[in-house]
Amino acid sequence: MIARDQYDPGPANVAHVEKDGEKWTLVLVRQLRHPPAKVWQALTDPAQLREWAPFDADGNLGAVGATAKLTTVGAPMQHVTEATVTRAEAPRILQYNWGNFDMRWQLDAAGGGTRLTLWTNIDRRYMAMGAAGWHICFDVLDHMLGGNPIGRIVGPDAMKFGGWQRLHSEYAKQFGAGAPKGEQ
Repeated sequence: MIARDQYDPGPANVAHVEKDGEKWTLVLVRQLRHPPAKVWQALTDPAQLREWAPFDADGNLGAVGATAKLTTVGAPMQHVTEATVTRAEAPRILQYNWGNFDMRWQLDAAGGGTRLTLWTNIDRRYMAMGAAGWHICFDVLDHMLGGNPIGRIVGPDAMKFGGWQRLHSEYAKQFGAGAPKGEQ
């Protein structure tokens, strides 16, 4: 079991940006040690989302047409949006909106586990921040599914976390966004 104070996120190597004109999409790919069905549950079940995701859901996201209120966790101003699931092909593809963001998850069986891919259209100014945050969320998810939870690390708590600052800086360089404020 790993203690939260011993957790150190690996290098900034799980995210990239796809550009289509003015539209920027953040893409995160992570190999998890768990089967797609187990990962699917963690993506759709409100109780499991509360353990790792940057939002709480008041309903299950596992079926087309399902709606749930998604509430940001730890944000300076709480943001609540109603999400509608537009695609749910368990345990492979999940798509819904989170406010103005389109969220598309793909789960592919690979290497005895799951290759998890997330596409989301985050405002260009927040790409590095989003990449660092989701990177940590994916780590927390992997630990949770492995029976070694380290607790949710999101919002301002994530930004105070030592590894987040490093990830943010590394992703900013990768995306050509320059150094974050205060690191120039």
